[in-house]
Amino acid sequence: MEWFSLSLLSPSNAGINDFSSYLLGTLLIILLPGPNSLYVLTIATQKGWRSGAWGALGIFVGDSILMGAVALGAASLLMSSPLLFQFLRIIGAIYLAWIGLGLLRSGRLRWTTQSHSKVYEIQARLMQLHPLLAALSLSLTNPKAIFFFIAFFSQFIQSDFEYPGFTLIYLATVLQIMSMAYLMGLILVGQYFSEHFKNHRRFTAGLWILAGLLFIGFALRLIFV
Repeated sequence: MEWFSLSLLSPSNAGINDFSSYLLGTLLIILLPGPNSLYVLTIATQKGWRSGAWGALGIFVGDSILMGAVALGAASLLMSSPLLFQFLRIIGAIYLAWIGLGLLRSGRLRWTTQSHSKVYEIQARLMQLHPLLAALSLSLTNPKAIFFFIAFFSQFIQSDFEYPGFTLIYLATVLQIMSMAYLMGLILVGQYFSEHFKNHRRFTAGLWILAGLLFIGFALRLIFV
């Protein structure tokens, strides 16, 4: 295998089965609403594009760590230790619920008060973590992501390819590039609508309440599904 050959950039030479199906599946997965993308959109709307960019970076780092864990066999450890897996699920659900409850409180206060000072105080408490750390925590507290990456990537790795690790890196890189492009789009959307939200208090309140309910829903799904 020629490690420095440009031919390795071709999916067929990287041990990938049906690359077009992989791209389509990746696109659909990225477009499905989830806590990571919702957090980036929310933080970009509330605090601007810089915070959104930090959040996107946190998601990128977190997902990279999870993919690295897949390559190192961390899934086997979680599968052999149900107690550890359940513990991580509970921690992740608590974190998602905490974010959701904070958004609900912020939305409720926006709906019921003309003054924004107390609302901003609640938002400050909710977003007291640096967006990078908050998004990184959000990504890493979902142990199901490890099993997802294994199940998804394994479908597209040729069984007889000599270097499956290279194929895994290739697939992970493509996913991360597409994911970051999508998150950058969400940041632009959040930045575009941030001024509009400031001038429409109840509309903004409804969106925060909806976001809070979604985060709580993600927490329940992590525990029960």
